[in-house]
Amino acid sequence: MRASRWASLPRGRSTEGAHNRQGSGWLQRSAARGFTLIEVMVALGMVAIALVAGLKATAALTDNARRQGDMLLAQACADNALAAVRLTPGLPGLGETSTNCRQGEQAFEVLLLVAPTPNPNFRRVDARVRRGAEGLLHMSTVVGQY
Repeated sequence: MRASRWASLPRGRSTEGAHNRQGSGWLQRSAARGFTLIEVMVALGMVAIALVAGLKATAALTDNARRQGDMLLAQACADNALAAVRLTPGLPGLGETSTNCRQGEQAFEVLLLVAPTPNPNFRRVDARVRRGAEGLLHMSTVVGQY
């Protein structure tokens, strides 16, 4: 075990002005007592940067989870609207129609656009789901005549 550098001092003597073999004693004693203010401030700065990065990552994950839930509900609305078009007898009429859809506790607007195809026995149906001015989902399908 290594002896303390102050172990060689006689008992009862103060360590004030004590010197060791490596140089001035008061400079080395102050460094041995603890951290300097600069070191503490740098460490706090690094901790603060790590916490801010963690908060940003958490916020991004929260936004992504909310967006994923919105997309799931919007897809349910689009699927319901396209299923209703498929279940109607005959070809759907050309043009666009707008319906409201409520999924969960949210209200969506579903815009159905029916367009002709080169084959007159089929129609292209686009479903666009939005909430307010925000477009969430766009799905397309082709509907045939039964």
